[in-house]
Amino acid sequence: MEDDTIKLLRECNAGIKMGISSLDEVMEHVQNSTLERLLRQSKDTHCKLGSKTHEYLRECHDDGKEPAAMAKLMSWMKTNVKLGGEESDRVVADLITDGCNMGVKTLYRYLHQYQAADEKAKKLAEETIQAEETLIKDMREYL
Repeated sequence: MEDDTIKLLRECNAGIKMGISSLDEVMEHVQNSTLERLLRQSKDTHCKLGSKTHEYLRECHDDGKEPAAMAKLMSWMKTNVKLGGEESDRVVADLITDGCNMGVKTLYRYLHQYQAADEKAKKLAEETIQAEETLIKDMREYL
């Protein structure tokens, strides 16, 4: 059980870090003040979830996990290529929606893979999924 708990928490940790990084990357390209506010609120939510993840990992005597270097590079390249040609809120919303969809898909996969994780870790993964799904809904008006 503890092994699945740590593995699930590590994946949540890496995914949350990836989400925060992606939000930071697009923020300077946002033109609409309401969209900017939504993205900042989401970043705050992700930071709180990240803090909770770190707290749980410390309780398990683990340092967490960084996002895969290749995933970070691919995200950075996609963001910069798409925004390099057109700086618009639609492009930002599209990038964020794609990232959130990937996060939701990945976290559900890990929830199924690490079924023996404790309830606290599972709840955190579900809270993270909920945050991603909320942001997807918020982005719809800007697509």
